[in-house]
Amino acid sequence: MKIFISTGDVSGDLQGSMLIEGLKRQAVLAKLELEIVALGGEKMAAAGATLLANTSAISSIGLVEAVPHILSTLSIQRRAITYLKQNPPDLVVLIDYMGPNVAIGKFLKRNLPDVPVAYYIAPQEWVWSLGSRKTSAIVNFTDKLFAIFPEEARYYKERGAEVSWVGHPLVDRMQQAPSREAARADLEISHDEIAIALLPASRRQEIKYLLPVIFEAAQEIQAKLPSVKFFIPISLEIYREAINKAVQEYGLNATLVSGKSKEVIAASDLAITKSGTVNLELALLKVPQVVIYKLSPFTEWIGKLVKFSIPFASPTNLVVMREIVPEFIQERATKENLTQAAMELLLNSQRKQQMQADYEEMCHSLGEVGVCDRTAGEILQMVGSC
Repeated sequence: MKIFISTGDVSGDLQGSMLIEGLKRQAVLAKLELEIVALGGEKMAAAGATLLANTSAISSIGLVEAVPHILSTLSIQRRAITYLKQNPPDLVVLIDYMGPNVAIGKFLKRNLPDVPVAYYIAPQEWVWSLGSRKTSAIVNFTDKLFAIFPEEARYYKERGAEVSWVGHPLVDRMQQAPSREAARADLEISHDEIAIALLPASRRQEIKYLLPVIFEAAQEIQAKLPSVKFFIPISLEIYREAINKAVQEYGLNATLVSGKSKEVIAASDLAITKSGTVNLELALLKVPQVVIYKLSPFTEWIGKLVKFSIPFASPTNLVVMREIVPEFIQERATKENLTQAAMELLLNSQRKQQMQADYEEMCHSLGEVGVCDRTAGEILQMVGSC
């Protein structure tokens, strides 16, 4: 069975790799041989996909932020469509990555209507509510949508999609996370040391807009708690030099870590983090967190002009549609706000315990273990049934 998978950014690469592993396990049970070609990243390649192009470093959020990636994104999109024309697959799986995947989906609907299309982790139209055009297109070309959030499932089902709520794949991933004790031993953190994870960037734009504010707050915390140690997982090696340079400039007692993001998260007493999938990883391991996100001033201005708003930025808050972790967006993303929220979580045990209790509630809405295998099994059954 030939499967084509398309996704972008670091998170999409992770989700894609987990799905590929699930597909391979389910294929063995069904006595199928799989050939998987993909737009994705190194994790998907390691899981067994042949990469048509590496998309993990070219994603962006926002208008100005997207400009540097337009040509490369269009080039990859054209390459994918050319490949699909010449090598029609048995099945296509789209994962998030709205612009390119909507274009690919429309192409498939027009030119290869007999190829079933699964959308796994649909674009967050249910959060943005920017209008119905993108949503209508997704519903039109998708044979089955696999939702990871309850609200995502409700939104797309109400608009006519065939939807299966499968739960969030991080429930599976974090089953393999080390214990706090094992992670701290691995990273050589003593039991009485305060360890803080700094998670500033998985996109290039975040190095520019998020890293300085996060590091300024870290600098303030270090002044108040001189013995604190910071740990920074590197999402992509191409960002190491910029992050290391910033660590030196801000004088942080920080260690950069590659390939051990789960260990860093599990070992930490607190995380100061960008908004993203990592927020759920932290929540699943009961690590207190403070969330930040910023876009360019121009993108912010356009957003205000069109009255764009979202209820929350962090997936942790979106799952339950209320703020259980503090998030500071745009003009509220200041070192003062980050420092105050971080210090409260470090020093106020009652505040920390309340957040961890809220995590328990949130985790019930993420589904049961076995997400990737359930999803993979349903996807494979689509061939011949659409």
